[in-house]
Parts: sequence; structure tokens; C-alpha cells
Amino acid sequence: MGLIGKLLSLLFGDGRNAIVETAEVFRENAEAGADRALQAQERALAQMAAEFARTQKGGFDRLMDGINRIPRPALALGTLGLFLAAMIDPIWFAARMQGIALVPEPLWWLLGVIVSFYFGARHQLKSQDFQRDLAATMARAPQVMSNIAALRHMKDPTPADTGGDAALTLAASTSDANPALEAWRQARRS
Repeated sequence: MGLIGKLLSLLFGDGRNAIVETAEVFRENAEAGADRALQAQERALAQMAAEFARTQKGGFDRLMDGINRIPRPALALGTLGLFLAAMIDPIWFAARMQGIALVPEPLWWLLGVIVSFYFGARHQLKSQDFQRDLAATMARAPQVMSNIAALRHMKDPTPADTGGDAALTLAASTSDANPALEAWRQARRS
């Protein structure tokens, strides 16, 4: 074997490429880096989707969810009812407000704590539901992207490059007559 053959065997022998291996010491292989980044993103999305996976709720859980939805509308409608009562019968309303004025301050603090915890818990629950839905949406993103790519691939191809020749472009973009199709259309008309 000659000197050039030995040199090439040294550089490219045994299915290896010494130049590429040496270059990868100083610079990351872009394709391998992209593959690693894609795998990391897929693992993170799978973990997030598993963390926020919805579980099937039983009858008791659904009943409690229904009961938990009562206080906010009750508070809003009760407040509107107080305004209506003040306008309809101010003396009756004033007598009730005098009774509320007798409620001790620690009881007001307790009511404030209970209402704060209730609305804070509802806010946290809604935030977790939002994160769960977001995780499910993000988990579907790769499938959506592949569907979009497939749809773009299905688009009608652009006409052949005719180099600006108008007659050739017109000939390429118009369809030729199809005798079988014309016979079928004639048969359907009659």
C-alpha cells in the first residue's frame, strides 16, 4: 500500500473520520446537539403532562365541586340584595345593619380569614387547572406541527420553472383535454 493510501487509511480508516472527530472536540456537532435538545424538550413535556394528568372524579368529588361553586354567586347576589333592600325598605335595612354593628371585631377578622382562604384556594385550584391544560396543549404541539407540515406537503405543487416564457407557462398551467373524462361527462348529461 502506498504512502497516500496509508495516510487516507489513517485519516478515514476503520469507518472513522479523524477530521470530524477532531473538529467535534472544539465545536459541537449541530445535528447531534439539535437531537439532544429535542429529546430533552420531549422528556420535559412528557413529565409535565404526567404531572398534570387529569384523574377521573367520583360522585362525592363532583358534589363537593358543586358546593364549592355556591359561595361566590351567593356573596355577589347577597350584596346586590342588600342594595335592593336598602332602596325598597330603608328602615328595615337600617335595623339589620344595627344588628351587624354589634358583631365583635374578632369575629370580623375570622370572617375575613375564612373568605380570604376560600378565594385563595379557588385561585390556586384554577391556576393548577390552567397549568394542566397548558401542559396538555404543549404535549400536543409536536403532533400539530407534523400535521401542518403534512398539510403543506399536500398543497398543489408550483408550476414548472419556465424561465419567464409566457407561452410555456400558460401551456404548463392549463390542463390537456381528457377524452375519458369528456365521455363520462357526456354520459352523465344524457
